[in-house]
Amino acid sequence: MALHTTLFSPGTRVRVTQQVPQTHQVWSTTCEGEVVRFRQARTGSWYAHAKDDRLWLDRLEIRLDSGELTTLNLDHYTLIEDLSDPAATPEARNPTEAEIDDRHRP
Repeated sequence: MALHTTLFSPGTRVRVTQQVPQTHQVWSTTCEGEVVRFRQARTGSWYAHAKDDRLWLDRLEIRLDSGELTTLNLDHYTLIEDLSDPAATPEARNPTEAEIDDRHRP
């Protein structure tokens, strides 16, 4: 999974939602904080034919509001929302009359 590091520059406030699919349900957890570092780091696990014979993971290190530092291993079930730019995060809002009119035009 390739991620663009420009989205995760240090100081960016993010909300990270991670999911683990189960047979009949999905486990989900969310945390918010400030990006400390984004990087690809190798694990201690051996994986055949990978770079340096190691499995490399995308990792996001964030500082939670409590001050705790946490490292998140990112995968394709991870959703990251940029909270530093209100326009980048979709919010529930009431549409304007012009937007409603535009929807109903043939």
